[in-house]
Amino acid sequence: MSERKTSVIVGGSSGIGFAVAQALAARGERIVLTSRDAGRAEAAARKIGGDAIGLGFDLAEPHTIAGKLAGVGAVDHLAIPAVERDRNSVKDYDVARAIRLATIKLVGYVEVIHALLPRLTADASVVLFGGQARERPYPGSTTVTAVNGAVTTMVRNLAYELPSIRFNAIHPGVVADSAAWAGNTAVLERTRAQTPGGRLVTVADCVAATLFLLDNASMNGANLVIDAGWGLV
Repeated sequence: MSERKTSVIVGGSSGIGFAVAQALAARGERIVLTSRDAGRAEAAARKIGGDAIGLGFDLAEPHTIAGKLAGVGAVDHLAIPAVERDRNSVKDYDVARAIRLATIKLVGYVEVIHALLPRLTADASVVLFGGQARERPYPGSTTVTAVNGAVTTMVRNLAYELPSIRFNAIHPGVVADSAAWAGNTAVLERTRAQTPGGRLVTVADCVAATLFLLDNASMNGANLVIDAGWGLV
């Protein structure tokens, strides 16, 4: 019998992150999930059940991350779907919010990897989350577009610098049943009209893509777009 794997999901207390945690737990993996709020992380871990663990730390406070992850043992799979929605424009620029999101994505993501690096197993794989705002900006996406574009190059550098570990990213488009877009009829119908077959991306699609990247040994340094062909029509 193969040894049981451990997965860490940073930003795993809700949304796509929680769905990823559920899917990994369902196939028998030990789950460590995190949230900015320790209580939410612990509640989500209880929902997962078994020996799942919930930890609280804020990616925007990167100096605290290593200490919070100190008790985590060997890690086979690491997914980092954590994100904040920052509506920011150049005309009405909120510097504090921009710094926070940039810190989460550009420093916090890498610091998680740095903190766990000695415990990533020989065949470990990592999936980062970006988004199609990197190529399809929308009103208020100034910072979101910039940081998701940075994730694109980040995975390439990580794969080059740390060749024993696989690094990939997924870039979802508008995820119809996510908390960010569910109920926004105008955006969903506009996206549907611009997508071949009128199909919208779901949370389940994002979960399946994440597991594919975690599992497929030939995927490395890749940026996988999950948008159902948005923009082709």
